[in-house]
Amino acid sequence: MFRFLRRTRSDEPVDVHAEAAARAARFWKRWEELLPEVASALGDGEPQRVENLVADAVAAVHPNLTFAIERGEQATYALVVSSQADPDVRPYTDAWMAAAPAPDALWEYHDSVPPVPDPTEVTVNLRGEKYPLADVRVVAQVDEAEGLVDVAVYHPGFRGLDENARRALTFLPLDATLGERLAADRLGRVETAELEPQGTIGLLELRELVRELDRTASAPPGA
Repeated sequence: MFRFLRRTRSDEPVDVHAEAAARAARFWKRWEELLPEVASALGDGEPQRVENLVADAVAAVHPNLTFAIERGEQATYALVVSSQADPDVRPYTDAWMAAAPAPDALWEYHDSVPPVPDPTEVTVNLRGEKYPLADVRVVAQVDEAEGLVDVAVYHPGFRGLDENARRALTFLPLDATLGERLAADRLGRVETAELEPQGTIGLLELRELVRELDRTASAPPGA
């Protein structure tokens, strides 16, 4: 529903994990204070009333975090705080998520952009045109030694798009299918295929392939 990004810079050395935990605790205390005002603004359809308040609370956890308030998967709303796959910032989202309250009927919390339930039901609006993600086909090569999947993404609409738009339509289906964190962890090389390659799979098949690789790669030795 709204997104915001703040950036500052500090060169002071800190114990990252202890500092992240302390900042996360302060955030959740502040969030509890803000909840009535946030709920009122969302209920009135005026999220801009609390945009800066939430942005300041998120920036206090780490200035390079982004956030969004979206419709939830199970709850009415979801608060998403993301490191945008930056490994230096990820300890702060880890601490933020570890300290998060249990989800309830109104709110759920995510430390990265989650996958959509079924990406093949999503249609992307780009440059004034509609592109159904059901038309996306993917070639996937698994590197089990590295725990990565290299992909080439094809959509028949690529032919009418410039380079930047093709790039957007290449990555959007992957993020929608896998979610931000799994995509960052398990995708290696990502290419745009202007012609449909041989041996392609759909997005739901790609999701199962990458999740299975993640389960295998994340399992303890000997498990």
